[in-house]
Amino acid sequence: MTINLIAVGKLKEDYLRNACAEYIKRLSRYCTFELHEIDECRLSNSPSEKEILAALKKEGEQIKRCAKGFIISLCIEGKMFDSPQLSKKIADTAVGGQSVVTFIIGSSFGLDREIKDMGALQLSMSPMTFPHQLARVMLLEQIYRSFQIAEGGKYHK
Repeated sequence: MTINLIAVGKLKEDYLRNACAEYIKRLSRYCTFELHEIDECRLSNSPSEKEILAALKKEGEQIKRCAKGFIISLCIEGKMFDSPQLSKKIADTAVGGQSVVTFIIGSSFGLDREIKDMGALQLSMSPMTFPHQLARVMLLEQIYRSFQIAEGGKYHK
């Protein structure tokens, strides 16, 4: 199985890069992992709605070039899963014949509507708001946890 993560923006802080690297290393036991970092569009300090939508559209065009397989778009209005449900969804996807699961994390302004709709699943991590850079670490941890749950590992309690 291949886990494909498309994320808008680069991680700036060492501690976030280190946390991601650790989970990517752990995931290598279970899957092939691909990371695609999409350049975040620069916006003015107080962007208009029109500017934001144009930026999301531009980012969306880059995202579409990397998206493949079973697509899961992360967005606040998505469905919330607990860890066992996410594990089951990933396992069921593989059993259903999809060898690639793509997760998409947008910028701080989210994702273009077309990208959200492109997903076979819209997933919300929480009704709370998190920095999108921290969301990447949290998602990688949950993907790792999903494989541990499927394996019956001790990591998930």
